[in-house]
Amino acid sequence: MRFIVSSTTLLKNLQTISGVINSSNNLPILDDFLFELEGNNLLITASDMETRITVKIELSNADEPGSITIPSKMLVEALKTFSDIPLTFTTTPDFVIEISTGEGKYKLVGHESTLYPKTPEIETPNDIKINSVSLLDAINKTLFASGNDELRPAMTGVYFQLNENDMTFVATDAHKLVRCRRLDVKTAEPSSFIMPKKPLTLLKSSLFGKDAEVKIEYNNTNACFIYDNTKLICRLIDGKFPNYEAVIPSNNNKKLIVDRQSLLTLIKRVGLFASQSTRQIRFKVSGQEMIISAEDKELSNEGYERINCNFSGEDIEIAFNSKFILEMVTNIQTEMVSFEMSLPNRAALIFPVDNDDKNEDILMLIMPVMI
Repeated sequence: MRFIVSSTTLLKNLQTISGVINSSNNLPILDDFLFELEGNNLLITASDMETRITVKIELSNADEPGSITIPSKMLVEALKTFSDIPLTFTTTPDFVIEISTGEGKYKLVGHESTLYPKTPEIETPNDIKINSVSLLDAINKTLFASGNDELRPAMTGVYFQLNENDMTFVATDAHKLVRCRRLDVKTAEPSSFIMPKKPLTLLKSSLFGKDAEVKIEYNNTNACFIYDNTKLICRLIDGKFPNYEAVIPSNNNKKLIVDRQSLLTLIKRVGLFASQSTRQIRFKVSGQEMIISAEDKELSNEGYERINCNFSGEDIEIAFNSKFILEMVTNIQTEMVSFEMSLPNRAALIFPVDNDDKNEDILMLIMPVMI
């Protein structure tokens, strides 16, 4: 196998897929990248058995098709030291990889490609297409709300729900919940699946800055995302997602509208004075004014500040985890944000106000903490 590739192009693509490789693997072969040369196309794969991501690089100079695995860490670290120059890769029958730079030559030992895990087949898949910008936005707005409790695996990922009206993304950890609907993506055959965190995190970094069509193929066990020069396949979470619609309150007679950026600033500032164990931050709303306060009794720290708002309903004082509410308000992109509440011990809903994206319907739910 012999080919010439730009060091910068190769490094960029390897960094895209290297996030799937674990720091320690039971199978040593998973520490490697799989290189496959097919004509003028170089396919490079990384895998952790559960998730597999492949990128394709089109080459102008390649011959002797073949395949080999190359140690990932050494290759990436070496590539970081090169300026943008052409590198010539040549492999030998005893799995030695020679890298020539014109002025220098380097050798490292790889492994036989047949030892690398095979690509899982997705039998009788369903498929749907979505714009990469819309998909990335939905992942960004939901992934942070997913849980980490291994005893409830269905809540450790993002729920993809498809029907004839929209495509819905949902994540929850029982303390917070985000439901993001895309009204411009529909399917005649209703279906659903739960995506794990790791492949979604890989998708976030890989889709950033792209504007392309993403084809999603899926069945009951696996999902595949195909876009540009990239193909990601992962095993789905096996389990039933909670009935999230049942926990969304409908009788919210108190509505608060406030400037999002001003609220963010106050949550960050006042939150510094909250107890580090509870992170409790209070909203006391009366008339057209809200007082945001926090205190740490053990350290005798406290802080509060007033902010103007638009409020309808009876006065209310309600407390939230400052970290959770900060994450939610950060992931809303409109100038104003709306809170709908009923009682201090019932969930509050958060919405964007005057969302420019008419194809997006987003709802965030946060559970209060006891005052």
